[in-house]
Amino acid sequence: MTSAIRTAAPTDETAPRPGRWLALSVLVLAVLLVAVDATVLGLATPYISEDLAPTGSQLLWIGDVYSFVLAGLLVSMGSLGDRIGRKRILLYGATAFGLISVLNAYAHTPEVMIAARALLGVAGATLMPATLALIRNLFHDPRERSLAIGIWGATASAGTAVGPILGGLLLEHFWWGSVFLINLPVMAVLVLVGIKLLPESRAPEPGPWDLPSVALSLAGMIGVVYAVKETASHGAAVSALAAGLLGATALYLFVRRQLALPKPLLDMRLFRSRGFSGAVLADLLTVLGLSGLVFFLSQYLQLVQGRRPFEAGLAELPAAIGAVAAGLIAGRTARRFSVRSVVAGGLAAIGLALAALTVIGQSTGYPLLGAALLVVGAGAGFSFTVTADVILSGVPKEQAGAASAVSETAYELGAALGIAVLGSIVTGVYRGFPAPEGTPPSAHESLGSAVEAATHMPTATAAPMLDAAREAFVSGLTLAAGAGAAVLLAASAAAWFMLKDQRLDNA
Repeated sequence: MTSAIRTAAPTDETAPRPGRWLALSVLVLAVLLVAVDATVLGLATPYISEDLAPTGSQLLWIGDVYSFVLAGLLVSMGSLGDRIGRKRILLYGATAFGLISVLNAYAHTPEVMIAARALLGVAGATLMPATLALIRNLFHDPRERSLAIGIWGATASAGTAVGPILGGLLLEHFWWGSVFLINLPVMAVLVLVGIKLLPESRAPEPGPWDLPSVALSLAGMIGVVYAVKETASHGAAVSALAAGLLGATALYLFVRRQLALPKPLLDMRLFRSRGFSGAVLADLLTVLGLSGLVFFLSQYLQLVQGRRPFEAGLAELPAAIGAVAAGLIAGRTARRFSVRSVVAGGLAAIGLALAALTVIGQSTGYPLLGAALLVVGAGAGFSFTVTADVILSGVPKEQAGAASAVSETAYELGAALGIAVLGSIVTGVYRGFPAPEGTPPSAHESLGSAVEAATHMPTATAAPMLDAAREAFVSGLTLAAGAGAAVLLAASAAAWFMLKDQRLDNA
């Protein structure tokens, strides 16, 4: 039986799988689910704060606990999918994601909301690695796989654009819980259609799911991400430093354990490949350089330029358009030229677009913003699509889930570092703005707090205070854009050297 299976494997590997494009449509629904959910919480936060009245610490946990748990479990869930079946874990995860979204929508206390967001992180960690791993096993032809990855990435970009627009519309007509309930119809279609269309795939000899490795991975990532975010928010406190040290120790022990296990959760030898390591590093640095801008851009559009949530969502649409267009042609472009030229060129384009944003002011017209966002989206579409292809193509099929999870973990860690580093620049500049006498201390915490404080101040004091606050916020934002540009240009140079001689298969 074993020899028969081995003989049939080459035919399986080369034969196109029937229904693969319909199956891809199910996978992109899962991507859409995660992308939309990642963008709507920021819009709903002011309404959640007003209704649930969380403390400042609880509000931070509502915003952060999802990413903490997600980052900590991505590698473990990717590896679990390789073992028990990627279709199974995707469908179970999607069902849980939809049901837990209802718990988020109807949370009646801050504690319930924090618990619901944490559970949503557990469910979310099953989705993205499974979708990419299934693409690796659905599409055997490298050119078809590149296009499929481009569609996958384009859907993620479209979801990040649709999320603010749809969320803004819902928040203008319904209560804040409605932004979580939009997950339900997507989840229902995904599960019902996925049962019929998705093929099951798993590693042939996966070995056991090592629970100590799972615990070390979870503790390590949560400790590091928590330390980074806390240091950015409150400075280098003892608790943040202790969490960072514990997290780093857990990650060190995780690596040691993987190297010693015969069937590890994550094969650390993958990082010996310069192409694999270069692609992961490029993803991490790109998200690091971009996340600060993305995090504060919505505040700039709404609180500085006075746009409504729906208008702000529309204003960010060029980034998604650029990413979708570039993602669909990225694989073909990388084959015509080279992997390193497409990735390095895309990162350089993002860096130059961020550099252009260093000249914005309170009243900057939309043409400059829209053009910069279009270039940012196109650069990201080229870079992310090709690096995902490199990561998936460079590993055996049986390790596709774990390798995909490494890529997603790079995104999460890059986002945490970016918001921490670039966010601290914006916050540091903002907090020192010259305020007129009578300004409450809370106005110096954030621009949103200043806008709220202005509603309780005399007009003669509120107007100059708001003007000074907005000016300081924009100054911090331009400095962060400059720092992000430097990071992206450095990432471009690193990609040029690390991805040398890297090629996408043509077979």
